[in-house]
Amino acid sequence: MSKSSYVGIGLVNPKSPTNVGGIMRAVGCYSADAVFYTGKRYELAASNGTAQYNTDTKRASSSIPLTKVESLLDAIAPDVKVVCVDLVEGAIPLPEFEHPEKAIYIFGPEDGTINQQIVNSADAVVYVPTVGCMNLAASVNVLLYDRLAKSASIASDELIRNSRDTNNRVRVKR
Repeated sequence: MSKSSYVGIGLVNPKSPTNVGGIMRAVGCYSADAVFYTGKRYELAASNGTAQYNTDTKRASSSIPLTKVESLLDAIAPDVKVVCVDLVEGAIPLPEFEHPEKAIYIFGPEDGTINQQIVNSADAVVYVPTVGCMNLAASVNVLLYDRLAKSASIASDELIRNSRDTNNRVRVKR
């Protein structure tokens, strides 16, 4: 029996361990299933320190796989929709986008864009309406929040208790 929903993140040749760490924290916060990346820059940069782990403070990388692949398109199951997220002419604004149940969201590198072959293979191309480019990890956070906000609501005080920092016990006075 297959899972009814799936959320993957695909990163095209990311260069910053700090961004990848921030993305790992985001996928942990929003319960994504996996992160895939291509290229050599991330591994080279990550080999020079522990910046990724400084930003992944919830240690999502211990339970959500971060996998290097040769091709993001070859790394997914046939029933998963490909959604490119980038400032691409003709793309759908994120507020108007309806998320598929099973999707991999592919993001371009910090200093570039998704190549035309991947965009041509996508089931949808969306962009986050901003003035200027957002940081890669921030873009992943916004996309995953939008997906959650448009899904069945899970908002509750129990969620807050399970999600907040251990030092936070503040309540709204009623």
